[in-house]
Amino acid sequence: MRIFLTGGTGYVGSVLLERLLAAGHDVSALARTAAGAERLTDAGANAVRGSLDDTDVLRTAATSADAVVHAGFDGSMSEAATELSAVTALVAGAGASGIDKPVLYTRTGLVYGIDPGQPRDEDALLPERSAQPVKIQAERVVLSAAGITPIVIRAALVHGRAGSGLVTGLIGAAATTGAAAFVEDGAQPWDAIHVDDLANLYVAVLGRPTPGVFNAKGEHRFTMRELAEAISASTGAQAVSLPRERATAVLGPLSLILGAPGTLAGDKARRTFEWAPVGESILDDIRTGSYRGSGAATVKAGA
Repeated sequence: MRIFLTGGTGYVGSVLLERLLAAGHDVSALARTAAGAERLTDAGANAVRGSLDDTDVLRTAATSADAVVHAGFDGSMSEAATELSAVTALVAGAGASGIDKPVLYTRTGLVYGIDPGQPRDEDALLPERSAQPVKIQAERVVLSAAGITPIVIRAALVHGRAGSGLVTGLIGAAATTGAAAFVEDGAQPWDAIHVDDLANLYVAVLGRPTPGVFNAKGEHRFTMRELAEAISASTGAQAVSLPRERATAVLGPLSLILGAPGTLAGDKARRTFEWAPVGESILDDIRTGSYRGSGAATVKAGA
């Protein structure tokens, strides 16, 4: 299958590229810089020069491909307009042939918001307020597009291979400040998924494209306190409880995310694609796995 991939040099995208190539797919990936294009070429992909702002490039590449995988956006509000125009161009290009090409759109569980009572299954009505409102808007563009097979993946907290911005950020902050913080009692439950498991899900989805929304989570649920304690064990920092008001002052908007549940419901992806996650837990990954001895985890020792 000829696949057009955005985000192929990023954290999730680079692992996905590896898995797609290993599965025998012909992958063309977007490259914003010459260095990025070289990385993609060295990995075995065809580099397509351009950025998410280059809607003509995106539309043309999507038209030429058999499937489109959009994994090239972090959800920041500053890039909301770019995201929406990029998604619109991708679905327009993919739908031009009218043969229901698969278009896979990447999201996170943050779209379920911060209300503990919010349903978190694929059929839930999403709140207007979330950490990634543009993702909700872009999902609607994908799901309502004609002439494609729309597939949305909502991923739990991704970890593994010493990456993921939230995980490395928390480890780095703990190593620098000496405190691994959690909000109030830290009992907020979260789900996670290993980046290799997530990439394997994408490969499985492309093997049997089925329209709809699918949650992606691993087997190992944890709490924010357990996460802070794992970071403490890795960095030597002290796990510290912050009252909600203090957390807001210290962590800013991040306190809303860390102080809310981060779970996903359902096993729809497992049933539909005969996929099963096998990766280790995020807690073990931090204590003894890929994050152990990483640059972020040794800042304090080297300071």
